[in-house]
Amino acid sequence: MNIKEVAAVSTRLEKKIIKEIKVDLDKCIGCRACEVACSGFHAQPKYSSFNPSRSRIRVVMDMLNDVYVPLRAGEYSAAECTGRHTFRIEGKQYSECSFCPTSCPSRDLFKEPDSSLPLKCDMCETEEVPLCVQVCRPGVLTYEEREDDRDDGVEPTLSEIEISLASLVDKHGLRNVGEALVRMSKKA
Repeated sequence: MNIKEVAAVSTRLEKKIIKEIKVDLDKCIGCRACEVACSGFHAQPKYSSFNPSRSRIRVVMDMLNDVYVPLRAGEYSAAECTGRHTFRIEGKQYSECSFCPTSCPSRDLFKEPDSSLPLKCDMCETEEVPLCVQVCRPGVLTYEEREDDRDDGVEPTLSEIEISLASLVDKHGLRNVGEALVRMSKKA
């Protein structure tokens, strides 16, 4: 590798791609097509069943404000939230739980129905655009990617890396993960 190639690789490594799904609450009609698409994508084998309780996105009805709120599954929290703050948006009052994507003990919103393991949105990892965005006809969900500097100063711990690798091995098998690591090491 020459100096320019090393600089190009270094620049790529310093940038982090942030993937976001934005929600426009005013457009949601509660059709739940996003839930069905997500559950089919995550079925084993893929698209063999459609069970919205396995979906990583849920459309919940905020009865007080008469509005549908699409929520994506976020990180798991072993502790129940202690703060019950409320927010006022365009004259409507919302509770903190209305927009919370966390899987927590206070609700079963993002838990696998058979095992009770927490679910987390993976942005349909093998798709260019997440399926929930692709099937959202009213345009409630929009997908965006942006670059962000990696200079967050936080390095993952060895145990975090091991947990991530174990999850990949469980999902894709040791052989596939190993082959992917070999390919990645050849690119670097």
